[in-house]
Amino acid sequence: MTQDSPEQTDAATPASLDALLDSDVDGLLDAPEKAVKITATDRLERAFLEVVDFRRVHGRIPDSTTREISERRLGARLDGILANDEKIAALKHLDEFGLLEMPEAPASIDDLLGEDDLDLLGDDSGLLDVSDLPARRQVYDGKSARREKAEDFEEFEPLFKLKHAELKAGTSRLMPYSQLAQIVEGAFFVLNGVMLFIAEVGETQYKKSTVRENKRERLRCIFENGTESSMYRQSLAIRLSDEDGQYVSPTTVPDVLDDDQLSGSIYVLRSLSTDPQIAQMKDLHKIGFTRGPVETRIKNAEKSPTYLMAPVEVVASYRTYNLRASALENLLHRVFAEVQLDVTQGDRQGRSYDPSEWYVVPRKVIDQAINLIVSGDIVNIEYDASAERLVGR
Repeated sequence: MTQDSPEQTDAATPASLDALLDSDVDGLLDAPEKAVKITATDRLERAFLEVVDFRRVHGRIPDSTTREISERRLGARLDGILANDEKIAALKHLDEFGLLEMPEAPASIDDLLGEDDLDLLGDDSGLLDVSDLPARRQVYDGKSARREKAEDFEEFEPLFKLKHAELKAGTSRLMPYSQLAQIVEGAFFVLNGVMLFIAEVGETQYKKSTVRENKRERLRCIFENGTESSMYRQSLAIRLSDEDGQYVSPTTVPDVLDDDQLSGSIYVLRSLSTDPQIAQMKDLHKIGFTRGPVETRIKNAEKSPTYLMAPVEVVASYRTYNLRASALENLLHRVFAEVQLDVTQGDRQGRSYDPSEWYVVPRKVIDQAINLIVSGDIVNIEYDASAERLVGR
């Protein structure tokens, strides 16, 4: 082995940083390019291009009502885009097949018949001649349910994303709609390929008929395409039944089987206290759990600080299976911690207690929370006290 001379070393080594960079003919010293940040516009365009590719391959637009999940997803995506003027404007330059062009409605019955190239609407019998009929003016009373833009959709959009993630992960599943009892606040459904969320169930209204008195409730249905409707609960039930609607059900909550263990009951109580400090509190409720009969649990409530030293009224009770009392208490405390009653109560011996499980929250919100607890969907939900409703975390 021989040692290089100083002259040989200087000849092989670049004399400066510039010379070193110039000698890097392979670009090994180049700084790596920064990844381009994907914007919301990029995601929107990529999503629409998938619909365009489907049209190119199949020669038709994707059907949002088909049972083929991948096609239905694309169809629902296109429906959502068509319901948003801003998205339509942003995607016009990519619309090579005219998917975003909305056909103009016929101005008259003559225009409609004029477009009937196959004469399918031919009227030799004169059945379509309405010239002799009296004109009928349609009056909109403001009560019929119509789809309109949901102004606060940004509050609900995370819930839809979460539910789609659960479906993809298998923690939720699509089940055929089966009964009116499934339509409660917090429930998700799929109607004609579009997911909807029951944000609110209104007060029960009673309408008398010649046969019986019917009850009905207005809903606030939020659709994942950014629209909402105030249809009646019974109307949604009919549509879900007639149009093969689906219910989004958690896979972690099985049906009640013979070997399931009855845990007890969740109960909701209202205080009948005459104490002005308690009586003036609107929507004050106690939410608790008992393994035995609720009536036995609340016996002699007026002697117990737990019940605010006053009689109570049972507002509602729900039987539960395979549920741990500690888990229930922790969930309720987390969801309603902000509105938990903060008072100190004294018993007859002069000892002080801080009653727990009392919350200032409307009854309908409690019903929704308990349904979400039983279904397992309460994990990512919290209570917005100012809006008096449950929202996504």
